[in-house]
Amino acid sequence: MSQVDVGIVSYTVSADFIATVGADFDSEAVDDAVLAQLNSMVPEGVVVHRNGRAFADESVADEARNIDWAALLKRIDVEQIMSENPPRR
Repeated sequence: MSQVDVGIVSYTVSADFIATVGADFDSEAVDDAVLAQLNSMVPEGVVVHRNGRAFADESVADEARNIDWAALLKRIDVEQIMSENPPRR
């Protein structure tokens, strides 16, 4: 089944948030973990790629366009993810 582009999702942890936490961590691993959790929360047939582009099977494209990405991202415990991804040494 072909997929269609349904938008862009800014899922990476912001520099402002990092500054408030002040922790040392593997930012790439944190972003990957956030992306994995986000993709586990969306309907079947919808996927967000590492570049932030969201794609959906044609059969769920309209539903995907209406996803409240901000609400989904708020459900992800970024601080927990950060604690699980210490810096690479």
